[in-house]
Amino acid sequence: MQVSHIIVLCALVAVCWAQSDRPQVADTVLEDALNDKRFIQRQIKCALGEGPCDPIGKRLKTLAPLVLRGACPQCTPQETKQIQRTLSHVQRNYPQQWAKIVRQYSG
Repeated sequence: MQVSHIIVLCALVAVCWAQSDRPQVADTVLEDALNDKRFIQRQIKCALGEGPCDPIGKRLKTLAPLVLRGACPQCTPQETKQIQRTLSHVQRNYPQQWAKIVRQYSG
């Protein structure tokens, strides 16, 4: 899985901790998170170590290396699909930040 999945994870983690005891995230909720530019930028800054982290950002930092390696054992199939969608969104809409994330987490 590519680094683009990290950003998707940001939005997804905002609504779900990728744990089985958490409720499923509706696609409409994910869409709302992806459309909240301030929320996405806050999570990107956290992921890059350029800003404070909320619980969502902290979870992102934990899962990012797993997602980059192509495996998220804590994620359900629906969450994996939503993570991929989120990462694609970040890659498309925040290319400069995406490049930074790839550099930071690919090593």
